[in-house]
Amino acid sequence: MPPSFEIRWVETPTALAEACEALADANWLAVDTEFHRESTFFPIAALVQLYAGGDEAFLIDPQVVAADSALQSLLGADGPLKLLHASGEDLEVLESWANVAVAPIADTQVAQSLLSTQASLGYQRLVEQWTGDVLPKEETRSDWLQRPLSDSQLRYAALDVVYLPLVWQAQRDALVQQGRLAWLEEECARLCEANRRNRDADEQWYRRHRQLWRLEPRQLALYQALTRWREGEVRHRDLPRGWLASDKVLFAIAVEMPRNRHQLSTIEGVRPKLIKHDGDTLLAMVQAAVHLDDEALPAPLPPPHSAAFKTRLKALKSVVNREAERLDIAPEVLANRRDLEALVMADLDGVPLSLPQGWRGTLLAEAFTQALADH
Repeated sequence: MPPSFEIRWVETPTALAEACEALADANWLAVDTEFHRESTFFPIAALVQLYAGGDEAFLIDPQVVAADSALQSLLGADGPLKLLHASGEDLEVLESWANVAVAPIADTQVAQSLLSTQASLGYQRLVEQWTGDVLPKEETRSDWLQRPLSDSQLRYAALDVVYLPLVWQAQRDALVQQGRLAWLEEECARLCEANRRNRDADEQWYRRHRQLWRLEPRQLALYQALTRWREGEVRHRDLPRGWLASDKVLFAIAVEMPRNRHQLSTIEGVRPKLIKHDGDTLLAMVQAAVHLDDEALPAPLPPPHSAAFKTRLKALKSVVNREAERLDIAPEVLANRRDLEALVMADLDGVPLSLPQGWRGTLLAEAFTQALADH
């Protein structure tokens, strides 16, 4: 049977202060957000839902009320444990709107990935699995910026936080029983840290592309510069990445290394607007890459289809699959393909390995080292 609760709509500073006072002594705080970001880089907060047990769920309208110091204290490191599901974008929304780094957290999707072979189970299925209740789906794609919100929307939003503690309490017991609660704490601390974007994240964005091995060192240096520039610009202009230049377009520019606007215009995906506003900047980066000293160029990456690469990657996958089967969790929870490829590349280049740390390191580091040594 669904929990019984009332919805408190919060749209004034006074109402927010009263909500924070009611939540001040909470041992945990269930949190969710609704947002819009189709035309912006930064998410536009449309709704913030809070629940700490009892018979009241608080729905804050971030369009008309600003986060105060009391709410920042609740959401920040000195506040209670925050319960979220698939927290990545929620953390970003809250940090952008409330100007606070949310911590500590317990992510129920991550918890589920440590308890089963389902690496990314959705919230509705998670609730049904742990409580037996079926949540409504009608408002999944609602316009959360519209006002007033319908009664159906309000209840849908409130249920997103009301069920979180029921799921979490069951998951926590299971994690403790299996000796994996510390794993979840480590994972959630990493999620909080990863949400704090910095210059290093811009520097490493280029590594997401799966075809880097096709680039010559000078092209690779250019692609790295182009992605670093794009990451800074989309935040400055508050635009989606694709509205400025997608990874695919930047990669094509790096391959062609155009010398003038005409050559730039012939590259597939390069729009006239990009040439008009940023053509000179892009061409300047091309020229900078052309004139880089050889000593400053990155090393070429080994092709993933080489026998040496395939053999090593297969050996690492075997380690991961074997350990995942023993733990009864999905292999990608232990290590994703990009991590394994990076280890293989480092091994082939003869540079120090960036072995997994923490609980993953305990399970995998020694076996990874041995597998690479054997091949």
